[in-house]
Amino acid sequence: MLKRVLIVGSGGREHALAWACARDRDDVEVIVAPGNGGTARIAENVVLSATDAASVARLARARDVDLVIIGPDAAAAAGVGDACLAAGVTVFGPTAAAARIESSKSYAKALMDESGIATARWVTGGSEDRVALERFIADVGGACVVKADGLALGKGAVVCASAEEAHTALDACLLGARYGDAGDRVVVEERLQGLEVSVLGLSDGRSVRVLPPARDHKRAFDGDRGPNTGGMGAVAPPPDIDHGFAEHVARTVLQPCIDALRARGTAFVGCLYAGLMLTPEGTRVLEFNARFGDPEAQVMLPLLAEPALDLFTMAARGELEAGRVAVQERSAVGVVAAAAGYPGDVRTGDEIVGLERLDPDVLCFHAGTRSGAGGEFYTAGGRVLCVVALGQGLDDARRCAYDNIGRVSFTGMHFRSDIGATGAPSRSDPLGVTA
Repeated sequence: MLKRVLIVGSGGREHALAWACARDRDDVEVIVAPGNGGTARIAENVVLSATDAASVARLARARDVDLVIIGPDAAAAAGVGDACLAAGVTVFGPTAAAARIESSKSYAKALMDESGIATARWVTGGSEDRVALERFIADVGGACVVKADGLALGKGAVVCASAEEAHTALDACLLGARYGDAGDRVVVEERLQGLEVSVLGLSDGRSVRVLPPARDHKRAFDGDRGPNTGGMGAVAPPPDIDHGFAEHVARTVLQPCIDALRARGTAFVGCLYAGLMLTPEGTRVLEFNARFGDPEAQVMLPLLAEPALDLFTMAARGELEAGRVAVQERSAVGVVAAAAGYPGDVRTGDEIVGLERLDPDVLCFHAGTRSGAGGEFYTAGGRVLCVVALGQGLDDARRCAYDNIGRVSFTGMHFRSDIGATGAPSRSDPLGVTA
């Protein structure tokens, strides 16, 4: 019997995972390492680095943990899953080798090509390949996306409209070390046009159980303007996407990826995330992630109509059945409140007020927060909170989310006012868009 769960990470995604586990089983002890101010209210925080694989494994053994759930990409890439498995602990999350589907964009693109998964035309290289990279940029008329090959906290992609912009992005990665070692190599791919959607599936290494689709809002400002961020809000499900489309993506995108990773000897256990673009030519995969999205997890998990902890456990034990996760027939909207300066240099240490004024049925997932001695909360990162509301439709959920986030404040707080209000297409048959 499951008695103790360890969630690795400190963001809003990890607060949502801890909330889902605690909601589903009140007899299960939840530990979060290192956690944040919000997780401290519903679980036990243990201060250690999420990327210190050996320390996470020692903690899991010392506390007799039954299941480790890996939250962030960096923890998976650092081998937290490998260390825990070697210590005899059951893990929901990929090994470092399986997590290469996210930690190396060139690896992921090559796997897509080999597996027949539709994606944009692309090329990869480092400083020594500058001529080939620039030739590709010229071939696509400068309309491209320059991506750091490694992990860059969701901010390593620059969308370019001209060759000049693309060359500047190359310089920032290859010469300016904007993303550190993650940008020593880049992937340059043709720029696609269309609407984005995320489809995530749980896997035990063989089967896929698809979750409700979601749409993230990456840009910092209203109207999808400004720099890319880790995500300023999300909706689930998007009004133009139905569960039939998600199941279609599970069959044609997620399952082929899972099969290819297993064939390579790197079976993927955990949550596989497909970022998709719905183009006039069909569905194209923009990227794979090896974990729950953030803030997608915050709007997906509250919609589940079956226990999330049971699903994670079955996946970790190799007992997952393929199909669709049961969900409520409702809509969820999450709006992120960010700190002053985000996504650049952020200010921290500002007191957060008004949380007690939120409606009882509205969720507030903490990300960059810390607790004060008197129970108050202070900002401690770029994305501070995600206020999530559920409704019978998208408009209901959206009104409730914005009504409630307006009751919260801290110095420098900013958020987008158009989450869930932009990009709704007229397409009536999303299944007409094939992968």
